[in-house]
Amino acid sequence: MAKRERTARVLQEEVSRRIHQIDEIADDGARIHVPLPQGHARDTCGRNWDMAFHGGARGYEASIRVVVDDVRDEFDLVDTPESRAPNPFGD
Repeated sequence: MAKRERTARVLQEEVSRRIHQIDEIADDGARIHVPLPQGHARDTCGRNWDMAFHGGARGYEASIRVVVDDVRDEFDLVDTPESRAPNPFGD
């Protein structure tokens, strides 16, 4: 089954929504900053993006990794013209 394509911003919002629904995070009232996904060449699992969390996710890393990997399995990162800053020198 083909993955659905999403922009970096949409993936960021979806990962954030799912992370903040994790029981331990919700119960603790923790706010986790979710970075924009970074694209990469498709890996052996067929994923073309990942996220690196720094700092505020301490103690929740395993739970967050499960969420990120689930979203990576479900969606591909697509680089659309709308998701990129305009090139001042043209294309």
